[in-house]
Amino acid sequence: MSAPGPHPRHGARYLGEGRTHFSVWAPSARHVELELNGAPAGALGAEHDGYHLGVFPAEVGDRYRYVLDGRGPFPDPASRAQPEGVFGPSMVVEPLPGETDPSWRGVPPAGLVICEVHVGTFSEAGTFAGVAEALEHLAAAGYSAIELMPVATFAGERNWGYDGVFPFAIHEGYGGRAGLAELCAAAHRVGLAVLVDVVDNHFGPEGAVVGHYGPYLTDAAKTPWGAAVNVAGPGSDPVRRFFLEHALELVRELGVDGLRLDAVHEIVDDTARPFLAELTAALHAEGRRLGRFICVIAESPANDPRLLAPPEAGGIGMDGVWNDDFHHALRVALTGEQDRYFGDYRGVADLASAFCEGFVVAERRAPSRGRHHGRRTTISAGEQLVIFAQNHDQIGNGGFGTRLSAALPLAAQFPITAAVLCSGGVPLRFMGEEYGETAPFHFFCDYQDAALADAARAGRRAEIGEHDGQEAPDPSDPATFAACRPDRSRAGDGLHRELLAFQRDLLALRRAEPALGSLELARSSCEYDETAQAFVLIRRADPALGARPIAVVANLRGEPAEIHSHLLADCRLDVLCARDPGGIAAGERLTPAADGAMAIRIGGYGVVVAAVLVPPELRRRDDGGLRLGALAPRLG
Repeated sequence: MSAPGPHPRHGARYLGEGRTHFSVWAPSARHVELELNGAPAGALGAEHDGYHLGVFPAEVGDRYRYVLDGRGPFPDPASRAQPEGVFGPSMVVEPLPGETDPSWRGVPPAGLVICEVHVGTFSEAGTFAGVAEALEHLAAAGYSAIELMPVATFAGERNWGYDGVFPFAIHEGYGGRAGLAELCAAAHRVGLAVLVDVVDNHFGPEGAVVGHYGPYLTDAAKTPWGAAVNVAGPGSDPVRRFFLEHALELVRELGVDGLRLDAVHEIVDDTARPFLAELTAALHAEGRRLGRFICVIAESPANDPRLLAPPEAGGIGMDGVWNDDFHHALRVALTGEQDRYFGDYRGVADLASAFCEGFVVAERRAPSRGRHHGRRTTISAGEQLVIFAQNHDQIGNGGFGTRLSAALPLAAQFPITAAVLCSGGVPLRFMGEEYGETAPFHFFCDYQDAALADAARAGRRAEIGEHDGQEAPDPSDPATFAACRPDRSRAGDGLHRELLAFQRDLLALRRAEPALGSLELARSSCEYDETAQAFVLIRRADPALGARPIAVVANLRGEPAEIHSHLLADCRLDVLCARDPGGIAAGERLTPAADGAMAIRIGGYGVVVAAVLVPPELRRRDDGGLRLGALAPRLG
């Protein structure tokens, strides 16, 4: 099917002058009647493909529901607003104008530095307006984009967002459609793009009405949340259109600059033109029409480069994918964890592979899966890989919601920050990570059904167990939710302030130094020490740019270390940025020994970022040579 035009087939569209066009896909019903403000308003006409539609006298703000063959009434699956919650009526809304600043062009994928945000916990207000109040802070920290965890309407007041049941309707508690549009406009004024996490793989467990209307779901495939969304079976064309219209409306009307698609591996699709390819193409076409960068990023643990390959090569054509391998390797290097999927990784050796090759577990055996996993990738553009040391999932589902900044000494955040921001990927940081926020991020919910709330409580306790004699926090307790709120006043204190300044400095270097800003994985080289968990990462740009290489030397342990680098032999280093308890500071020059060997003594959790001055006789070697290698053994 072609991309939906400007007029949606799903939902109520206000026409002006007190008239509204109602359209609903309900192939399971022969007769669909409109209930308007609690009273019968008439029958919709049946059209082809199971659609029912009609024009009725209805103003913006009027409430409506549908009666299906005498059953109901039910809210509209494509409701744009649920002011009384998931069990209340839908509401007629006024179309929004979309992005009104003609100068806004968005942010290209290579320029993204993303802050992931949960709207409800980000501020005391828990609203889009509360996020808008911190936009200056986020821009000053060096971010170029915010990524909102899902904002579709869910049951209750508190939720991560992955239990949404009305995709088009923005959660009223956050500020609704108008609030999101205002946040996007405010973000654009300070140069920040807005990405939104969307959930096209399932509907939440409470308040979903799609089953009353038609085959939105299929029993032919299962997900961890129940039946899969029907994008490939009988009746799937209107289901695909439903989600396409939702994605395009976020961009056209609300000003969103891109989507992060949740768990795309749970969208079961064996069609010749997969739904994900259709969605990506439609969003890219809309971006071209608007003259804006619209990016599409997937979450997938499959390590499958087909998500990123262009359609003409048989791929999906997405702009990027979350690279969990980077997180897992970094976490193992820092903590030595080997439970769950962390047992598939070898710490800093795999981190070096992530720096230079992208996916790590690629055609090698993953013990946690009991089989070989992934596919070797030909990815050369690091802009296709979103990398992180933390995100909502890894914090909230990793135990007691503990951030790395609370699990490790705060000083460890300096080499962690350098690993993420100086890599050749697209950096993503979780809200507050720029200054070392220590507040937890728990799983929380507010199910109205007591049995669901009990099941969520029991599930978390079974999954997490106890820690220091404490049971897992109750997801339904408002205190669990409140504990997740960051405290940005910490950004002005001690090491927190230093860490924020360090992020700003590194991102300034990323903009100024072509070797850091050119996201080409093949031009990265890395040496590592598995014993001390230290690495030397060399980033280079295209030789035609005449740019100097940049070295990142990092110690992921709290003890001092002496690093002997093969890659830096006979080279001098001009230190551009450093956070080193051992005493190396910005402005210093590090020189090789008389025999050309380079040894760098660096303190615990120390990190040095330096320009590499390559002697003329070594310049040919500089663009090739060692990609991955072991550092000479050393411990200080």
